[in-house]
Amino acid sequence: MRNPVAPDPRTGSAFERRAARAAALARISVAAAEPLRFAAGLYRVQGRLAAAIETLHAEHPLSGRLGDDAGRFADRLGDLVRFAADHGPPGLAAEAEARAREEASLVRSRLLVWWSGTGPSGEDYLSRALLRPYGEVLATLAVTPDRPHRRGHCPFCGGAPWVAVRREDADAAGARRMLGCALCGGEWPLGRILCPCCGEGDPVKLPSFQSDSYPAARIEACETCRRYVKSIDLSVDGRAIPEVDDLVSLSMDLWAAGQGFTRIEPGLAGM
Repeated sequence: MRNPVAPDPRTGSAFERRAARAAALARISVAAAEPLRFAAGLYRVQGRLAAAIETLHAEHPLSGRLGDDAGRFADRLGDLVRFAADHGPPGLAAEAEARAREEASLVRSRLLVWWSGTGPSGEDYLSRALLRPYGEVLATLAVTPDRPHRRGHCPFCGGAPWVAVRREDADAAGARRMLGCALCGGEWPLGRILCPCCGEGDPVKLPSFQSDSYPAARIEACETCRRYVKSIDLSVDGRAIPEVDDLVSLSMDLWAAGQGFTRIEPGLAGM
């Protein structure tokens, strides 16, 4: 199975670059300033956790099996939970407050359920945020995670695509589309005329929507499954970091929801 493009080998630096981009955008985007500031802080906490996990790996290699590895870094998750409780949007803050009071065994059990994909349907944003540093470190180290794989998901870790990226491709007509993983931070290619969720390939059933206010962003929807992915065109702004710049155009996600579309995987703002 083809591996995604790996994130920067200096995992902590990759999180810090995202934090710096979010902070810079927060200063110029009035409508999205609050979620961007939250994202900047979240990335910094995640970067510290990633660095700690990398240190643990240097002492004794990670296995990629969360059941075996979690005990080694579970006690370091408290800072991230506390940040979410203190600075997250109301729903996330309440969830983090509740989880901060849980027994360590229950916290670990929740993470294992999310990791295995066996839990009830619905997005567990907090578990994803807690495990993002672990997933990204595994990708950096090329240690295969013990996660289920589904069609349209990351070929390395099985994570869901939360953003798409369009880049100019000299070897093809037009831009090349890559999907970005919400768990390990990697990317993998997908044809431009294909739904990542259900595999629909009829162009008539795959409308895209843009806004003059956000020329780099586009809603790539599917009429068959009513899901969509937000894509960011790097030819418009080469400085963009797709999963961060996604937050600037949150009004497009609100519009898509109003049209009856659901995002395949929520972004950092939970939508």
